[in-house]
Order: sequence, then C-alpha cells, then structure tokens
Amino acid sequence: MPVSLATSRRTRRSFYSARVEALGVSAYTVYNHMLLPVAFRSLEEDYRHLVNHVQLWDVGGERQVELRGTDAARLAQLMTPRDLGHAAIGQCLYAPLVDEGGFMVNDPVLLKLAEDRFWLSIADSDVALWARGLAWGLGLDVAVREPDVCPLAVQGPKAEEVMAAVFGEDVRAIRFFRFAWLEFRAHPLIVARSGWSRQGGFEIYADDPAVGLDLWDALWQAGQAFEIGPGCPNLIERIEGALLSYGNDILYGDNPLECGLDKFCHLERPVDPQDPRPAPRRPTLSARGRALAGAGGRAPDRRDPLGRLVAAARG
Repeated sequence: MPVSLATSRRTRRSFYSARVEALGVSAYTVYNHMLLPVAFRSLEEDYRHLVNHVQLWDVGGERQVELRGTDAARLAQLMTPRDLGHAAIGQCLYAPLVDEGGFMVNDPVLLKLAEDRFWLSIADSDVALWARGLAWGLGLDVAVREPDVCPLAVQGPKAEEVMAAVFGEDVRAIRFFRFAWLEFRAHPLIVARSGWSRQGGFEIYADDPAVGLDLWDALWQAGQAFEIGPGCPNLIERIEGALLSYGNDILYGDNPLECGLDKFCHLERPVDPQDPRPAPRRPTLSARGRALAGAGGRAPDRRDPLGRLVAAARG
C-alpha cells in the first residue's frame, strides 16, 4: 500500500508547491517544517538531466533566519567559529553553527545584507529558537525572525542562460557566493550565485507569493529553449560533489573538525576585538579520533567496523 504524507499547518507548503505538483513531483520530505520535493522521475533520470541541462528547484524549505540590529554581527559571530570580521555586504559565507559544547547545530549559508542585517539560509533545524535564546540571555540588541522568503533555485550547466533571459545580462556579473539585488517586474529580489549542486546555478530569494509564482512561470518559459525540467537536490550528484547534508552526514553531536570543516574554524579570534563587553567562552574543538570521509568501490572484507555509512549512491 502506498504511504502518503498528511499535510497540515506543521508541514507548510511553499510558494511553488502547486507548480511542482502540476509537474509531477513524486515524493516530498519535510524540511524546516515545510514540504521539500525530493523526486520527480527517478533518482538516475533526475541526475542525468541536472548534469546536462537546467532544472528549476523549489527550495522554499531553505528558510531564512534574519538577525537585525546593533548587535546582529556580534550574535552571528557568537554562533559560528568562522571569522566573519571581513565579510562584505553582498557576500555569502558557509558558516557552521556550533553550540557551547562545539556541537553542530546547523550549517547555513550566511548572507550579509547590511552591517546590521544578516540572513542565515539554514539546513534542517530550529535555528531561530536557539538564536532568540542567545540574544535574550546575553541581552543583545538584535531582532531575530523568520521572514516569509521562499528561495527558488536554477541549477545546471545552462542555468546562466535561463537567468540572463529573465533578469538580463547583469546576472552574469554575479560572482560565486556573492549576491546582488536585481529587479523582476519592478520588484527587487536577492539573486545569489549559489545552490546545492556542483553544476553551477543561482538562488533567488522571493519574498512575495505572487511574485514567486510569476518568477517561476517566467523562468519556466525562458527555459524551454534550454530543455529545462523540474528538479530538486539530487543524492547522486551531491555525493559526487562531496556536498554535506546536515541531518544525514552531519548530526548534532558531531563537531566541525570531525566533518572536515577545519578551514571554517578560527577559534583564536575574539568574538569582537572592538567590543569591551566580555564574550562567552568559545568551545574547545577536537576531532576525537574520528572523521567524516568519502569512500568508493567495494567495501573491504573485514569483521571489525570502520565506522558508520551515512550516505551512498550507485551511479
């Protein structure tokens, strides 16, 4: 008997759910309390199409946690071991979040919108509740909220052509892990060169349901010349590209060093060298003799366990 997913207010639909259902989405998962498409045709067919053409993804489950106020930068720095001191407005940064014990809470992409305003584009965990607790407990002058923003991703080797057809030639100037404000029918939108694939592409942060649907339709129409199709993050492609998944490869209880994220850990830097207020103690990190690693081919014939398998795909 087929198993269905009962939806309710605790499993929210995105701006684009009606569009992906009309295009034949065959499976959903729940991600940040929202429906996230995970399959259309088959894993293999979706993979082949992604690496050869271009896909439109509903990634509305990739929620934004906004930090805004005088202490927004301080709160952001307290949450991650990555040095944010040189982050520029318009920059995207991968920023593992850790708690007081050094355990991974999430691994978002941080967008710096202004000196006092940041978005954390999060993986699947309740970051907003944790951030509010930190802000309240430390008496920080910062508002923490989840704006109603549903990102839409255009991914694949032909993504830039589709984007240029809708947003104009300015989109080509956006560098990797940078964003710009571009207008779509007189409505300004954040457009970033980013996305959860290694094929290249963009993420557009729609902040209005009607604009989001019009944008989907415009991209879909422009993409017809480039064999566009519906898609979603693909297990085969992301394993090939060594893209980590919080909640699958990384769990709460792991720390960044064990996950190969050493280059994003700058524990020697003060939280804010210019701020005289005492900062909470930084966690002590160590790999504890274990590490996340990739493997290929046939597993060795041995009885003693090497570790646990967290993700696998057969191409």
